[in-house]
Amino acid sequence: MSWSTIVRTVLFDDIVLRLVGQGVDTVVNLAAGLDARPYRLPLPPSLRWFELDLPELVREKVDALAADVPLCRLDRVSLDLAEGAKRREFFARVGAESRQALIMSEGLLMYLPPGLVGELADDLSAQSSFRHWAIDLATPMIKRRVNRWWGRKLKQMRTQYQFAPEEGTAFFLTHGWREAEFHALFEHSIRLNRRMGGMWIFNLMQRLAPRRTARMAEKWRAGVVLLERPQ
Repeated sequence: MSWSTIVRTVLFDDIVLRLVGQGVDTVVNLAAGLDARPYRLPLPPSLRWFELDLPELVREKVDALAADVPLCRLDRVSLDLAEGAKRREFFARVGAESRQALIMSEGLLMYLPPGLVGELADDLSAQSSFRHWAIDLATPMIKRRVNRWWGRKLKQMRTQYQFAPEEGTAFFLTHGWREAEFHALFEHSIRLNRRMGGMWIFNLMQRLAPRRTARMAEKWRAGVVLLERPQ
């Protein structure tokens, strides 16, 4: 699975740099984990970058990067996104302080129940300055296979793959967001020369049964999506 993580990282990087170049003044990274973009991307010093995560992860990251200096204005916030009132309070504060914000939730939504994703989408869309939201999304087929292959390990980590709506990005329409861009991981893996293992099998199937292979590829479609609030 390393190929997909690499491609996803590059696609999020590209979106951040492009939108910051177009006027985004604030980035809010939900469940940031050990993401180090404020340290490695060529970001302007005036950019405000917020990282949200659970307290123990924030402490671990502060210790790991204590000797490093971010390239932009970085704030780390200890916050459980499942706590609705605290989540909305934070969004309201950052929304009032921003002109044009990009929200990131890389590798997050898949582990949340659909109801919580909907609530999160509603809370984000309530802030007029939150213009863009970058997410990653996969199909129900991928969700079923991931839970079948790695379900035991996920349970050990007290989580599971939950969010992969049948309607795809249309899920977000009733929550104030619409798809602006969809960047398929498979297609960009070829462009970036980070192909998945066994690529030759797919190429062979494509030559022998192109229609069937196209249907199969659609069921396994995953990518990075840029959502936007309708004007």
